[in-house]
Amino acid sequence: MPRYKLLIDYDGTPFSGWQIQDNAPTVQGALETAVKAICGEAVRVHGSGRTDAGVHALGQVAHCDIKKPFPPGRLRDGLNAHLRPHPIGVLSAEIVADDFEARFSATRRHYRYRITNSRANLALDIKRSWRVPRHLDTDAMDIAAKRLLGKHDFTTFRDTECQAKSPEKTLDQLDVIREGDAISILTSARSFLHSQVRSMVGSLVWVGEGRWSADDLAAALAARNRAACGPVAPPEGLYLVRVEY
Repeated sequence: MPRYKLLIDYDGTPFSGWQIQDNAPTVQGALETAVKAICGEAVRVHGSGRTDAGVHALGQVAHCDIKKPFPPGRLRDGLNAHLRPHPIGVLSAEIVADDFEARFSATRRHYRYRITNSRANLALDIKRSWRVPRHLDTDAMDIAAKRLLGKHDFTTFRDTECQAKSPEKTLDQLDVIREGDAISILTSARSFLHSQVRSMVGSLVWVGEGRWSADDLAAALAARNRAACGPVAPPEGLYLVRVEY
């Protein structure tokens, strides 16, 4: 039984996240329906991570086992045909070793959070960026972001319903970059806690607005208390960019 690795992008706006649910549209559910339409099997499609409702992906990775072998290109094209009109694209499919796991074989995940720092309403980027009208000091945000790098207990930036066994994570990258009104917050780690990226972004925005200093952000981290976190950034600005193996 061949194992297929899928590279996927999607607009998370119409979905209640990646993980399949009984009474709500999900990315995983749409993919599994497409696989069944092609091969007649009820197949579980395993993702590299469970993106939340409204979160997008440019490079989500998944794997599935299908009894009937397909040329990878044919599987890709067939899935795309059956996924329409969902805003999901299967960019590639390939046969991989039986021990490949989309989630557990990953060595690093890369996310991007998009902020539009503008007084104007969003037009083309509705549901694809977070509009923050008050001017943000991105230099201060970037300096503060570096206080979160390395291995820490990230309880402060962890959703109360997070199911991870440990709150300790090692953050490899957290950069704040401005290009005109467009601000990108780039972050990478082997894995993240539930809502960790959005929680860090919301707190960094408080730094950019002058409500917090870098020391305040570091103190929030050291508190190991969810109540010490700043606001949680909305999901529409978050993108899973790439997963490394």
